[in-house]
Amino acid sequence: MKLPVKLSVRTAVPLTALVLAATACAPGTSDNSGAAKDDKSGTLRVWLFQEVNNTPKQQLVDTAIGDFQRAHDGAKVQVEYIPVETRAEKIKAAFNDPKSAPDVIEYGNTDTAGYVKDGGLADVTKEFGAWDEAKDTDPTAKESVTVDGKIYGAPYFVGVRALYYRTDVFKELGVAVPKTQAQLAAAAKEIHQKRPDLYGLAVGGAYTYGAMPFIWANGGELAEEKGASYVSAIDSPAAQKGIKAYTSLFGGANCPAAKCAAMGGNDTVTAFASGKAAMAIGGDFSHQAVEAGKVKGKYAVVPLPGVRVGDIAPAFAGGNNIGVLKSTSHRTLAVDLMKQLASKSSQRALFDKMGFLPTYTDVRDEVAKKEPFVAPFVRTLGAGAKFVPASPAWAKIDSSLVLPTMFQEIVSGRKDVEAASGDAAKKMDDAFGAAG
Repeated sequence: MKLPVKLSVRTAVPLTALVLAATACAPGTSDNSGAAKDDKSGTLRVWLFQEVNNTPKQQLVDTAIGDFQRAHDGAKVQVEYIPVETRAEKIKAAFNDPKSAPDVIEYGNTDTAGYVKDGGLADVTKEFGAWDEAKDTDPTAKESVTVDGKIYGAPYFVGVRALYYRTDVFKELGVAVPKTQAQLAAAAKEIHQKRPDLYGLAVGGAYTYGAMPFIWANGGELAEEKGASYVSAIDSPAAQKGIKAYTSLFGGANCPAAKCAAMGGNDTVTAFASGKAAMAIGGDFSHQAVEAGKVKGKYAVVPLPGVRVGDIAPAFAGGNNIGVLKSTSHRTLAVDLMKQLASKSSQRALFDKMGFLPTYTDVRDEVAKKEPFVAPFVRTLGAGAKFVPASPAWAKIDSSLVLPTMFQEIVSGRKDVEAASGDAAKKMDDAFGAAG
């Protein structure tokens, strides 16, 4: 089953924002020379992202590493799980200090172009082309590791978000499942009014990928192509309408700004899983964490509604990849480990343990038939997912928290939508201009 969104350079994360650090004091980018050595034994270092509940991921990764070590005599693997929210500077520094850098990393597919521009990822085009399993990779997932026709990793999973809601709360309060975004906002406020102990809908000022569907559903865009670059569109009337729809969900009637303005995607999923929210915008990749929480057996998932009845809000096409660092002194082993971690068997396990959708078309067809919970996410993909601007500038925009700052300025009352979106647009245009 091919994803219905064409991504010109890369596909998308977790979501969650997955970005490079771009600060005034950041070290310069690495060169493109790569490592001269290719040791066939020794210890490989791997950085993977830490999940809300990391135990299932550790278990499946341990299995994959065990298989790898048995097949590669003399090779050992050391895994470090790094926080998604604070990994940007860590990865940036690794690109510039090969001695402390890992050999293999998990990275968000919005990062591909930026990481390639920084000279951090190894070109594995030849190895990917010779890998038998790779022929079944979803074409758009393959694009998530492709820059200028070259391959810089292996797709690990694809992710998309939908609306989780408490079936018991909706039944108890007599609230109908919302079919439009206006109904969603009304239901959230009705629930919080009747059950003040609950957020009606958990939202976060730092939850960029949860906010984007509101912008897109109202006809807005983040940016528009202009020649070989982009210009911001976040301050257009349509985008501002979507921003207003999202930020209206903050406040005493649903999710107080004092508590919710700083929340990110993981925070909103945790609030739902722990029984503190009646609804949340979560991914297929959030399923395991919700299942492990207090709401197990008391929730359902539907596509996030659009503006009109029957519409599905366009979702951010997310996902992560596994890549090899150019600086590795174990290139052959590192590529083999990349293939092991991103293999069909590993992606089946990732789905079984965590609900992450596979990037292989045949494996995704298998799991969709096996697990009903996949259906709303597949429907969301089928309705037409969207992506961030395919530019290295997105790394700076994301790491500089341009959009979270905009949302937080609005919900705190410091700026109105027009002023905050205008300032965000200027910052985005500066980043696009600097990226060329």
